[in-house]
Amino acid sequence: MEATPQTLLRAVTDIVRECGGVMLNADRNKSVVDEKAGHANFVTTYDKMIQALLREKLLKLLPEAVFVGEEEEAHASIEKGYAFIVDPIDGTTNFIRDYHASAVSVGLSRDGAPYMGVVYNPYLDEMFTAVKGEGAYLNGRPIHVSKHPLKDGIVIFGTATYYEELARRTFELAYDYYGKSLDVRRSGSAALDLCSVAAGRAELFFELRLCPWDYAAASLIVTEAGGRVTTFEGEELPFGESCSVKAVNGVADERKE
Repeated sequence: MEATPQTLLRAVTDIVRECGGVMLNADRNKSVVDEKAGHANFVTTYDKMIQALLREKLLKLLPEAVFVGEEEEAHASIEKGYAFIVDPIDGTTNFIRDYHASAVSVGLSRDGAPYMGVVYNPYLDEMFTAVKGEGAYLNGRPIHVSKHPLKDGIVIFGTATYYEELARRTFELAYDYYGKSLDVRRSGSAALDLCSVAAGRAELFFELRLCPWDYAAASLIVTEAGGRVTTFEGEELPFGESCSVKAVNGVADERKE
């Protein structure tokens, strides 16, 4: 018998929670930190370890799926069938510094469109989940975006140090939002930032370049929580390539202010 979406979701969350335990029990003295292309673009022993664990266990659940992980040099097409789109540790610099703002992110797409999303912050034991058409949840309880306008809202933004060409524009936009909102934040984990919008903790998030594994899971969680996620220019997210990302609660949009 084919697994129901909720049965599959429970199995995925069990795997993700196990990976979160690996993060919590990490021995940083034994973790090798390498730099990828670009300034401060890190990968650790634990990024690779968790990705290998996710690959093994997720593909046992859905052997027909392809696996797209951040720590791979080549990525399979997600246009046909199922695809797991995975970030083993979103917020690697935070993880290296023991900053406690990192997450395991697993998105599942079907024929190129988001179908399931799981984002887990092991430090707070917060498991965000969504299945297409079935709402968004935090530790099993429904979550919804807030109804605050931008002037009463919190804006979260991201900018990776290895995309230096985008830094100035990002901080200029953040300064503009600072003048229009209650306050601004920058956490270093796009997946958790998007989930903060979904949970009503913030009203708007933006980043000018993210990879699919950064947003595949959390963008569905925002949408299922009643929010809206597009590129910064207002286009549909591609899920198969890097793009800008903007998430709003549907009220806190500066074009409506």
